[in-house]
Amino acid sequence: MASSALRLALKERRFIVAPGVFDLISAKIADGLGFACLYGTGFGVVASSFGLPDAGLATYTEMVARMGAIARGVRTPLIADADTGYGGLLNVRRTVEGYEEAGISGIQLEDQEMPKRCGHTPGRRVIPAEEMVLKIRVAVETRRSEDFLIVARTDARATLGLAEAIRRGRLYAAAGADVIFVESPESEEELAAIAQAIDAPLLANMVEGGRTPILPAKRLQELGYAIAIYPAIGFLAAAQALERVYTYLREVGDTLALGEPYGFRRMTELMGFPDVWAFEARWAREDRRPIDH
Repeated sequence: MASSALRLALKERRFIVAPGVFDLISAKIADGLGFACLYGTGFGVVASSFGLPDAGLATYTEMVARMGAIARGVRTPLIADADTGYGGLLNVRRTVEGYEEAGISGIQLEDQEMPKRCGHTPGRRVIPAEEMVLKIRVAVETRRSEDFLIVARTDARATLGLAEAIRRGRLYAAAGADVIFVESPESEEELAAIAQAIDAPLLANMVEGGRTPILPAKRLQELGYAIAIYPAIGFLAAAQALERVYTYLREVGDTLALGEPYGFRRMTELMGFPDVWAFEARWAREDRRPIDH
């Protein structure tokens, strides 16, 4: 069931910082750090699960399974990328049903043509705004709980300009989207213009190396944003760390100087081994008890 915490935070105007998570290790680590929300990154999930680019190659079935596993593995509410809804209006209905059933607290739908492209990359094209409005209306009608947030993303800035992206954001808010996500504005001035023009909770996408400048959370809140997601920070950090330790192992032939970068004991605790051991110890004692006849 979707958490009510996110809608309450939006109502109370509490700024939400959401780190990108891409598998259960990243999700469980972030879950223990006190964030109000986690963001299930499509780029990261597709990359970690299939080793493929985020270019519309993963199916609804594959993504709802992986996003649902993340949602069930944490206590923190999860907003999950769902691309275009994986097709037309019937697909959007099924996607919303499946994501909500999986325990996810919010779904991100975008107005790109299929196959979609990752934000901040070239080649993105958008469907007519009127088609996206219908998708949003279907999503709002389909959800069982109002706590399940509909995040509407427009990629129009890249090809049609800022004015069209703002127009679409306003249309999507009027159609019932809970949060508006204008992808890849290219300056602080553009971020400010979006916030001034759209009267709805706004999401800012902070991608290291992307087209949008990284601003401090305090500044984004001052501009009028409600949520900042950092989708790439986790998998970029993981890739850097893995490249470093694997390179060291290949060149040196052992890992003695590296020690335990995270700690094997910490990892066993993170994955729930203490519960397994306690369970086994309990039932080992039960197994030794005599059976009364």
